[in-house]
Amino acid sequence: MSEDQPRQSADDSSQGPRPKPKPSDQSRTPWRVEPAPDGRGTPDKDGKKKRSPAGMSWQRFGLLLLALFALNFFLTTLLPGGERPARISYAPYFLNQVKAGNVKEISSRGETVSGKFKVAVDPPGKRGETTKFITEIPTFASNGSTLSRLLEKYSVEVNAESPTRGRSLMSTLLISLLPTLLLIGAFVWLARRAAASAGGGLGAQFGRSKAKRVEVGSTRTTFDDVAGIEEAKEELVEVVDFLRNPDKYKKLGAKIPRGVLLSGQPGTGKTLLARAMAGEAEVPFFSASASEFIEMIVGVGASRVRDLFDEAKKAAPAIIFIDELDAIGRARGGGGIGGHDEREQTLNQVLTEMDGFDPSLGVIVLAATNRPEILDSALLRPGRFDRRVVVSSPDKVGRAQILAVHTRSVPIDTDVDLDAIASSTPGMVGADLANLVNEAALLAAKRGHERVRLADFTDGLEKVILGAERKVVMSAAERERTAYHEAGHALVGMLTEGADPVRKISIIPRGMALGVTLSAPEADRFNYDEAYLRGKILVALGGRVAEEVIYGTITSGAESDIQQLTRIARGMVVRWGMSEAIGPIAVEPSQGNGMLLPGSEQVSQATQELIDQEVRRIVDEAHHEVVELLTAHRDQLEGLTAALLKEETLDEVEAYLAAGVPRASRAEREAEQAPPTGVSPTAPLPEPSEV
Repeated sequence: MSEDQPRQSADDSSQGPRPKPKPSDQSRTPWRVEPAPDGRGTPDKDGKKKRSPAGMSWQRFGLLLLALFALNFFLTTLLPGGERPARISYAPYFLNQVKAGNVKEISSRGETVSGKFKVAVDPPGKRGETTKFITEIPTFASNGSTLSRLLEKYSVEVNAESPTRGRSLMSTLLISLLPTLLLIGAFVWLARRAAASAGGGLGAQFGRSKAKRVEVGSTRTTFDDVAGIEEAKEELVEVVDFLRNPDKYKKLGAKIPRGVLLSGQPGTGKTLLARAMAGEAEVPFFSASASEFIEMIVGVGASRVRDLFDEAKKAAPAIIFIDELDAIGRARGGGGIGGHDEREQTLNQVLTEMDGFDPSLGVIVLAATNRPEILDSALLRPGRFDRRVVVSSPDKVGRAQILAVHTRSVPIDTDVDLDAIASSTPGMVGADLANLVNEAALLAAKRGHERVRLADFTDGLEKVILGAERKVVMSAAERERTAYHEAGHALVGMLTEGADPVRKISIIPRGMALGVTLSAPEADRFNYDEAYLRGKILVALGGRVAEEVIYGTITSGAESDIQQLTRIARGMVVRWGMSEAIGPIAVEPSQGNGMLLPGSEQVSQATQELIDQEVRRIVDEAHHEVVELLTAHRDQLEGLTAALLKEETLDEVEAYLAAGVPRASRAEREAEQAPPTGVSPTAPLPEPSEV
């Protein structure tokens, strides 16, 4: 829903007509109301707009200048000012006229010669006869005596003037300084114009905050539009209740948090929560991105922060929302940068403002970030962002609730089971599910359906996860190799205990891949044990090893598989302590905190070499195991490949049947995949299972 649409409900009409605000009341004005650039936006006591004296003087000066230019043009070009001289060539026309005795007099200024003919002539390329002419003497002929003898012979009157004659020192200086004076005048004019419009000079225009003010009732997003993140929503409901009923908390001595920090991966709904809070709180809401505070001019960011907080204090109680806080809130002192750069000055001003305003005013700062680990510790101390709300990825129930919200305005068929769709989308966040619903609706419209069917959701999910189908014509050899590659992934996943079940296999090119094997867990996982992570490495190696077993050679098709298994193996060593040689030691590269550069290591060179050896050991052991597994089950690999070449796409039941692998019941698989004790839930988990 758009924030800009006015809310229309029965509640508004039941409250009766609202009193019309006075002209001086700024609480109902938009976030930024500026007068016209020349000061014409200020009304006088009669309601008419008056002009400032400065604006009128500059207007008069400009009009006078335009009038002088117009008069000069009119006098020099339009009014008859006598016969205009014709420009003629020096040779042969001018010399021939001298030899013919038709030149009466000449006047020379430097190398420019003008004069009169005795009898009017019609020069070549000119219209009409004339007695006046002008020509230029070439440099190589200006020192010769030929012209002088001709002029003396035919008794031509000769006058000469100095090239600088008639030009005073003042005019020479004026001509040389005119461009500089024009530039200075233009700058002064722009400065005065900015001062008249912004009320504080040219710097004030840059120092104004770019935050958008959302007035009460102008947004229709509420907490009813937020689903799947109930814990985070409850935290913000408390803040909204304080703004609505502050006395309930004050009489018990409770203090509302000055700042609330929303953190979580992209797409989980942090900005949506802020919009819903604006719709529920019924107080002015100021929204800005942290990057909007930063400019090339030092000090502008701090000025914009001051302006934003000043406006919020005037409108208190109010909410300030700063999106992508890490743009200005990164820890100070990292990377050898001094404390005088623009970003740090802006951060210092934010710290000062949050520590300086009276909590009784009811101004609450709401911020969102995807990277809370790199924020400055001063931002997170009590008294500033003293409440941190983690917006996590939704579970199965949460995904079903999100799908229900996004399908409110979408007509869906009776065969669509939102719970089943939620089960098949582990790891997806709110933005992904919104995109899935939209893709399904687009496919239904393309196919001419009146309602969105289950097939539309299924195909839309494949498009979102795997990419759009590509019309690529592969040779028979490439198609067969791709089938063996995908069959290798699938068969290893079927035979590896505890691995995610195979959901779909396809050799239809999608996105950047020539084929895909989709695996997904039965239930949401919050911990990954070592056996499960090793199983994911085995499945990732299945395609490459299948090519080795069948063809004895490898191709570049396993690039993404190698990247995935390397990331998992390195995480096992440096993040999760699953290497006996390294042990439970955090040796992950830094994120730029303290005095370390981003990406710099916190370990010695010897330990780094040991990390590389352990990563290689894990991958080599997995590779050896997959080679033995596919060699022992080559017949099943051949059967699965043949079915894949015939059908191109196999679903879960068809894939297990073609491979001859018994498929466990859903209850048995869910029991096998019960979350074990393993990786800490606070650590980012590997992506589930598309190989």
